[in-house]
Amino acid sequence: MSEKMTGSASLVRSLESAGVEVVFGIPGGAILPAYDPLMDSEKIRHILVRHEQGAGHAAEGYATATGRVGVCMATSGPGATNLVTALADAHMDSVPIVAITGQVASRAIGTDAFQEADIRGITFPITKHNYLITDPADIPQAIAEAFHIAATGRPGPVLVDISKDALQAQTEFHWPEKLDLPGYKPTTKPHNRQIKQAARLITEAKRPVLYIGGGVIKAGAAPELAMLAELAQIPVVTTLMARGAFPDTNPLNLGMPGMHGTVAAVGSLQEADLLIAVGTRFDDRVTGELSSFAPKARIIHADIDPAEIGKNKPVEVPIVGDAREILAALTVALQSQHDRGNAGDYAAWRSRVFGWKQTYSLGYDEPTDNSLAPQYVIERLGAIAGPDAIYAAGVGQHQMWAAQFVEYENPRTWLNSGGLGTMGYAVPAAMGAKVGLPDAVVWAVDGDGCFQMTNQELATCTINDIPIKVALINNSSLGMVRQWQTLFYAERYSNTDLQSHEFPDFVKLAEAYGAVGLRCDSAADVDATIEKAMAINDRPVVVDFRVHRDAMVWPMVAAGSSNDEIKYARDIAPKWDASDE
Repeated sequence: MSEKMTGSASLVRSLESAGVEVVFGIPGGAILPAYDPLMDSEKIRHILVRHEQGAGHAAEGYATATGRVGVCMATSGPGATNLVTALADAHMDSVPIVAITGQVASRAIGTDAFQEADIRGITFPITKHNYLITDPADIPQAIAEAFHIAATGRPGPVLVDISKDALQAQTEFHWPEKLDLPGYKPTTKPHNRQIKQAARLITEAKRPVLYIGGGVIKAGAAPELAMLAELAQIPVVTTLMARGAFPDTNPLNLGMPGMHGTVAAVGSLQEADLLIAVGTRFDDRVTGELSSFAPKARIIHADIDPAEIGKNKPVEVPIVGDAREILAALTVALQSQHDRGNAGDYAAWRSRVFGWKQTYSLGYDEPTDNSLAPQYVIERLGAIAGPDAIYAAGVGQHQMWAAQFVEYENPRTWLNSGGLGTMGYAVPAAMGAKVGLPDAVVWAVDGDGCFQMTNQELATCTINDIPIKVALINNSSLGMVRQWQTLFYAERYSNTDLQSHEFPDFVKLAEAYGAVGLRCDSAADVDATIEKAMAINDRPVVVDFRVHRDAMVWPMVAAGSSNDEIKYARDIAPKWDASDE
C-alpha cells in the first residue's frame, strides 16, 4: 500500500526500513529538507558532529565495530567534499557505509550554483557505487540498493546524492520487497574443485603459512579460521587489518607481517613454500618489493573480490567466495585428506618459525634520559583495558605500536585506517564504535599530530554522552615522518616539530570540551593514570602521555625494499636460518 509524502519523508522512512539506528551528520541548505522529518523519527538517532569528515569516520567506526552498515549525512558542495576522505578510507579498507548528501535543485545542476559540487563524479573512483537522485519516486529503491551493495560481497561505501527539489516534492513511498540487480551477483560459495586442489597443495606443502587479511573479519570467519589452523597446525600471520582475526595468545600466531611486522611473520612469508592467502590483497606494505616477496611459495588466493586474485602475484589456486564458506570448506576437505592418511608434516617448519618468534620477539629500548617510552604506555594500556576493549588508532608510529603491543584476542576490537593511512581517524572512529557498542570500553590511541585534526569531535562526545577514552601519545612531533628523516634524511627534521609539549595544553583543551584531562610523563605513573581513566565513564577522558621523542618503530622494512632486508633494530638485520632444508 502506497502513502503520499515528501521526498524527505520518503528518505527517512527508507532509512528506517533499512534498519538504520544512527546517522552522523551536519545539516545545510541542500540537505535541510531531510532534517525536518528526521527530527520526528522515533527509530533513528541523529548525532550532530563538528565536521563532516568526523561523520564519515564515525560511520566507519560504527560499521567496523558492529558489522552493521554505518550512515553519514552532509549537505551539498563543501559538506559533501568533506566526506571524500572518509569515503576513500572506507573504500580502501572495505568498510560498509552509506553516505547521504544533498544536491542543488535539479534545474541548477551543472550551472555552478551556490554550494554545487559534482560529488557523484568526484567519488566515482572511491565508492563501490553511487547515485544521483532527481526524482523523489526513486529514493526508496536507491536507498535499499545502497545498503544491499554496501553490506554484501566485498563491503564498501555507497553514496546517494539527492537533489533538493526531489527532497521537497511530493511522492508515494514504496519500499521494494526484493532487489534484482542483474549486474551485481557476488559469488559467495567457492568452487569445489578449487577447494579440493587447495587441500591437496596444503597436504603436500612442507612450509605452509596462513596469510590472513581483513576480509576474514569482514566475513565473520574467525571461528572457521581457528578450526582450520588448529586442524592443520599451520602457522598464521594476520595483517594490520586482520588483527584479532586469530588470537595473539594462540601459539600458531606469528603476528603481523609487513613493513613493521614481526620478524617471524615476515620471515615465514619469505621462506614459505605455500601461502594460503584469505581475504587479503597483497598490499605493498606487506609485500615490500613485490618481485622478491615469497619467492619460494606457491599461492592459494581466496577472496570475495575476483579482481584482487592474481592482481599483484601469480596464483596457483584462485578461489572466489566468502571467506567464511571458503575456510569451512577447506577444513572439511583437509579433514577428508587426513582421514585418508594424507596429513601434512610441518613439525620442522613450526620449530623453525617459532624459533624466530622467540629469538626476535617484539621489544623496545628504554629511553636513556628517563623519559616515557611510548611502547610501554601502549603495552600497559592493552594489559589494563584488556582484550574485550576496542582500540581505534590514528596513523603513524602510535598506530604501529598499538598493532604490535596490544594483544588482540577478538575480531572487531582493532580499528584503524590501513589502506589510506588517514590522520585524524581515531577520535571520530572511536566515537562511532562507542555509539554502536555503548557497553564496550573504547580507547582512541592517537598521536599529537592526528589528534589535532579531529579533536573537535570531543564536543560531540561530551554533548551526546559518548564517553570514549583517548590515549594521546604525545611526542611533540609527526613521529613517523621524523623517524624517516632520522633514517633516510640525515636527521634533517624539516617541518615535523609540532611543539605539542607546549602548544596546545591538551589537558586544558580536553576540559574546554567538557572532557576530563589527565597528564602522565613518568613510567611509574602509567598504570595509575590508565586505571583512573578507566574509572571515569560519565564523560570523555583524554590522557596526555608525554613520551620520548626519538622512539622508533622496529622491526622495519624500508619502503620499496625487499622483505629480506628487514631490520629487527637499527643495527640488527636477522638472517633466515635455513639449516633444516
